[in-house]
Amino acid sequence: MEIGAGLGSLTAALAATGASVTAIELDHRLAEILRSEAAPPGVRVVEGDALRLDWESVLGAAPGEVASAPSWVLVANLPYNVATPLVIGLLETVPAIARMLVMVQREVGERMAASAGEDAYGGVSAKIAYWATARVVGRVPPTVFIPRPKVESALVSLERRPAPAVGAEVSYARLVQLINAGFSKRRKMLRGSLSGWVEDAAFVLAGIPPTARAEDLSIEDWGRLAAAAPAPTPGPGASR
Repeated sequence: MEIGAGLGSLTAALAATGASVTAIELDHRLAEILRSEAAPPGVRVVEGDALRLDWESVLGAAPGEVASAPSWVLVANLPYNVATPLVIGLLETVPAIARMLVMVQREVGERMAASAGEDAYGGVSAKIAYWATARVVGRVPPTVFIPRPKVESALVSLERRPAPAVGAEVSYARLVQLINAGFSKRRKMLRGSLSGWVEDAAFVLAGIPPTARAEDLSIEDWGRLAAAAPAPTPGPGASR
Protein backbone atom coordinates (compact mmCIF):
# COMPACT_ATOMS: atom_id res chain seq x y z
CA MET A 1 0.00 0.00 0.00
CA GLU A 2 1.35 3.39 -1.01
CA ILE A 3 -0.03 6.61 0.48
CA GLY A 4 0.38 9.79 -1.54
CA ALA A 5 1.20 8.09 -4.83
CA GLY A 6 1.37 11.36 -6.79
CA LEU A 7 2.32 10.77 -10.43
CA GLY A 8 3.11 7.13 -9.76
CA SER A 9 6.90 6.89 -10.12
CA LEU A 10 7.28 4.84 -6.93
CA THR A 11 3.99 3.06 -7.66
CA ALA A 12 5.35 1.78 -10.95
CA ALA A 13 8.61 0.65 -9.33
CA LEU A 14 6.69 -1.25 -6.64
CA ALA A 15 4.46 -2.92 -9.25
CA ALA A 16 7.53 -3.89 -11.28
CA THR A 17 8.73 -6.07 -8.39
CA GLY A 18 5.61 -8.18 -8.74
CA ALA A 19 3.95 -6.71 -5.66
CA SER A 20 0.21 -6.16 -5.54
CA VAL A 21 -0.09 -2.40 -5.00
CA THR A 22 -2.94 -0.28 -3.67
CA ALA A 23 -2.11 3.37 -4.37
CA ILE A 24 -3.91 6.02 -2.33
CA GLU A 25 -4.04 9.59 -3.62
CA LEU A 26 -6.02 12.56 -2.30
CA ASP A 27 -5.72 14.84 -5.36
CA HIS A 28 -8.43 13.99 -7.92
CA ARG A 29 -6.33 15.07 -10.91
CA LEU A 30 -3.39 12.94 -9.84
CA ALA A 31 -5.66 10.00 -9.12
CA GLU A 32 -6.97 10.20 -12.69
CA ILE A 33 -3.41 10.18 -14.04
CA LEU A 34 -2.58 7.21 -11.83
CA ARG A 35 -5.57 5.29 -13.14
CA SER A 36 -4.52 5.86 -16.73
CA GLU A 37 -0.77 5.34 -16.22
CA ALA A 38 -0.37 2.95 -13.30
CA ALA A 39 -3.60 0.97 -13.17
CA PRO A 40 -3.02 -1.12 -16.33
CA PRO A 41 -0.03 -2.99 -14.79
CA GLY A 42 -2.33 -4.14 -11.99
CA VAL A 43 -2.24 -1.26 -9.51
CA ARG A 44 -5.46 -0.47 -7.66
CA VAL A 45 -5.99 3.28 -7.24
CA VAL A 46 -8.03 4.58 -4.30
CA GLU A 47 -8.91 8.27 -4.24
CA GLY A 48 -9.25 9.65 -0.73
CA ASP A 49 -7.72 11.14 2.39
CA ALA A 50 -5.63 8.54 4.22
CA LEU A 51 -6.57 10.14 7.55
CA ARG A 52 -10.27 9.49 6.92
CA LEU A 53 -10.46 6.34 4.82
CA ASP A 54 -12.63 3.35 5.66
CA TRP A 55 -9.69 0.99 5.97
CA GLU A 56 -11.75 -2.18 6.21
CA SER A 57 -13.23 -1.34 2.82
CA VAL A 58 -9.86 -0.33 1.32
CA LEU A 59 -8.18 -3.55 2.46
CA GLY A 60 -11.07 -5.64 1.22
CA ALA A 61 -11.90 -7.21 4.57
CA ALA A 62 -15.19 -7.99 6.21
CA PRO A 63 -15.96 -6.08 9.43
CA GLY A 64 -13.54 -7.24 12.12
CA GLU A 65 -11.43 -9.29 9.72
CA VAL A 66 -8.71 -6.61 9.48
CA ALA A 67 -7.42 -7.58 12.92
CA SER A 68 -6.79 -11.22 12.10
CA ALA A 69 -3.49 -11.40 10.18
CA PRO A 70 -1.06 -8.52 9.63
CA SER A 71 0.05 -8.80 6.02
CA TRP A 72 0.18 -5.34 4.43
CA VAL A 73 3.31 -3.24 3.96
CA LEU A 74 2.89 0.53 3.83
CA VAL A 75 5.22 2.87 1.98
CA ALA A 76 4.75 6.62 1.95
CA ASN A 77 6.45 9.99 1.60
CA LEU A 78 4.58 11.87 4.30
CA PRO A 79 4.32 15.65 4.75
CA TYR A 80 5.17 17.03 8.17
CA ASN A 81 1.64 17.96 9.21
CA VAL A 82 0.15 14.48 8.73
CA ALA A 83 3.08 12.14 9.37
CA THR A 84 2.67 11.64 13.12
CA PRO A 85 -1.15 11.38 13.34
CA LEU A 86 -1.26 9.09 10.30
CA VAL A 87 1.42 6.66 11.52
CA ILE A 88 0.01 6.47 15.05
CA GLY A 89 -3.57 6.25 13.75
CA LEU A 90 -2.70 3.34 11.46
CA LEU A 91 -0.86 1.53 14.25
CA GLU A 92 -3.88 1.98 16.52
CA THR A 93 -6.67 1.09 14.10
CA VAL A 94 -5.31 -0.95 11.16
CA PRO A 95 -3.61 -4.06 12.55
CA ALA A 96 -3.50 -5.57 9.04
CA ILE A 97 -0.47 -3.35 8.37
CA ALA A 98 2.53 -5.38 9.46
CA ARG A 99 5.32 -3.04 8.36
CA MET A 100 5.81 0.57 7.31
CA LEU A 101 8.60 2.38 5.52
CA VAL A 102 7.94 6.11 5.55
CA MET A 103 9.93 9.15 4.51
CA VAL A 104 9.39 12.09 6.84
CA GLN A 105 11.16 15.25 7.95
CA ARG A 106 14.36 14.22 9.76
CA GLU A 107 13.31 15.58 13.15
CA VAL A 108 9.97 13.77 12.91
CA GLY A 109 11.70 10.52 12.00
CA GLU A 110 14.12 10.83 14.90
CA ARG A 111 11.20 11.33 17.29
CA MET A 112 9.41 8.27 15.92
CA ALA A 113 12.44 6.04 16.46
CA ALA A 114 13.92 7.52 19.66
CA SER A 115 14.43 5.47 22.82
CA ALA A 116 14.09 6.61 26.43
CA GLY A 117 16.88 8.96 27.47
CA GLU A 118 17.60 10.22 23.95
CA ASP A 119 17.13 13.89 23.12
CA ALA A 120 14.42 13.21 20.52
CA TYR A 121 12.40 10.91 22.80
CA GLY A 122 8.89 12.10 23.57
CA GLY A 123 5.25 11.09 23.80
CA VAL A 124 5.17 10.15 20.11
CA SER A 125 8.16 7.83 20.59
CA ALA A 126 6.50 6.07 23.53
CA LYS A 127 3.16 5.59 21.76
CA ILE A 128 4.84 4.17 18.67
CA ALA A 129 6.97 1.87 20.84
CA TYR A 130 3.76 0.43 22.33
CA TRP A 131 2.77 -0.91 18.90
CA ALA A 132 5.99 -1.28 16.93
CA THR A 133 9.74 -1.21 16.81
CA ALA A 134 11.00 1.78 14.84
CA ARG A 135 14.40 2.77 13.51
CA VAL A 136 15.86 5.33 11.15
CA VAL A 137 17.24 3.39 8.18
CA GLY A 138 18.34 6.21 5.90
CA ARG A 139 18.93 9.94 5.52
CA VAL A 140 17.72 11.84 2.48
CA PRO A 141 19.36 15.19 1.66
CA PRO A 142 17.33 18.11 0.30
CA THR A 143 19.39 18.05 -2.92
CA VAL A 144 17.43 15.08 -4.30
CA PHE A 145 14.14 17.01 -4.37
CA ILE A 146 12.78 19.51 -6.88
CA PRO A 147 12.02 22.09 -5.64
CA ARG A 148 14.68 21.78 -2.95
CA PRO A 149 13.22 21.88 0.59
CA LYS A 150 14.89 23.58 3.54
CA VAL A 151 14.87 20.43 5.67
CA GLU A 152 16.48 17.00 5.58
CA SER A 153 14.36 13.87 5.41
CA ALA A 154 14.70 10.44 6.98
CA LEU A 155 13.48 6.96 6.12
CA VAL A 156 11.89 5.25 9.11
CA SER A 157 11.15 1.54 9.26
CA LEU A 158 8.38 0.40 11.63
CA GLU A 159 7.61 -3.25 12.34
CA ARG A 160 4.45 -4.09 14.24
CA ARG A 161 5.07 -6.11 17.38
CA PRO A 162 3.39 -9.54 17.63
CA ALA A 163 1.73 -8.11 20.76
CA PRO A 164 1.81 -4.61 22.29
CA ALA A 165 4.80 -3.84 24.51
CA VAL A 166 2.50 -3.47 27.53
CA GLY A 167 0.23 -6.28 28.70
CA ALA A 168 -3.53 -6.28 28.29
CA GLU A 169 -4.01 -5.59 32.02
CA VAL A 170 -3.26 -1.93 31.22
CA SER A 171 -5.68 -0.14 28.92
CA TYR A 172 -4.10 1.75 26.05
CA ALA A 173 -6.33 4.75 26.83
CA ARG A 174 -5.00 4.93 30.40
CA LEU A 175 -1.43 4.55 29.19
CA VAL A 176 -1.87 7.42 26.73
CA GLN A 177 -3.38 9.60 29.47
CA LEU A 178 -0.27 9.21 31.60
CA ILE A 179 2.14 9.66 28.68
CA ASN A 180 0.36 12.84 27.57
CA ALA A 181 0.30 14.21 31.12
CA GLY A 182 3.95 13.37 31.72
CA PHE A 183 5.24 14.91 28.50
CA SER A 184 3.04 17.99 28.78
CA LYS A 185 5.57 19.16 31.40
CA ARG A 186 8.53 17.08 30.29
CA ARG A 187 11.17 19.03 32.20
CA LYS A 188 9.34 18.53 35.49
CA MET A 189 9.89 15.55 37.74
CA LEU A 190 7.11 13.00 37.44
CA ARG A 191 5.86 13.72 40.95
CA GLY A 192 4.95 17.16 39.61
CA SER A 193 3.87 16.44 36.03
CA LEU A 194 1.69 13.50 37.15
CA SER A 195 0.30 15.18 40.24
CA GLY A 196 -3.37 14.23 40.48
CA TRP A 197 -2.83 11.28 38.16
CA VAL A 198 -0.44 9.06 40.13
CA GLU A 199 -0.21 8.71 43.90
CA ASP A 200 3.17 8.45 45.61
CA ALA A 201 2.55 4.80 46.51
CA ALA A 202 2.13 3.92 42.83
CA PHE A 203 5.68 5.09 42.05
CA VAL A 204 7.00 2.76 44.74
CA LEU A 205 4.87 -0.14 43.49
CA ALA A 206 6.03 0.40 39.88
CA GLY A 207 9.68 0.84 40.86
CA ILE A 208 9.78 4.27 39.20
CA PRO A 209 11.53 7.12 41.05
CA PRO A 210 9.13 10.08 41.42
CA THR A 211 12.16 12.29 40.72
CA ALA A 212 12.50 10.83 37.20
CA ARG A 213 11.32 12.81 34.18
CA ALA A 214 9.02 11.67 31.40
CA GLU A 215 11.86 11.21 28.91
CA ASP A 216 13.56 8.74 31.28
CA LEU A 217 10.75 6.17 31.05
CA SER A 218 10.61 3.44 28.42
CA ILE A 219 7.23 2.19 27.24
CA GLU A 220 7.61 -0.76 29.63
CA ASP A 221 8.19 1.71 32.50
CA TRP A 222 5.06 3.63 31.51
CA GLY A 223 3.18 0.34 31.48
CA ARG A 224 4.25 -0.54 35.02
CA LEU A 225 3.31 2.91 36.23
CA ALA A 226 -0.13 2.70 34.58
CA ALA A 227 -0.68 -0.73 36.12
CA ALA A 228 0.18 0.65 39.56
CA ALA A 229 -2.13 3.65 39.17
CA PRO A 230 -5.19 2.39 37.28
CA ALA A 231 -7.75 4.90 38.54
CA PRO A 232 -7.59 8.20 36.63
CA THR A 233 -7.78 11.24 38.87
CA PRO A 234 -6.92 14.17 36.57
CA GLY A 235 -5.63 17.28 38.24
CA PRO A 236 -6.18 20.87 37.09
CA GLY A 237 -4.68 21.53 33.69
CA ALA A 238 -3.53 17.96 33.12
CA SER A 239 -3.29 17.01 29.44
CA ARG A 240 -5.82 14.43 28.26
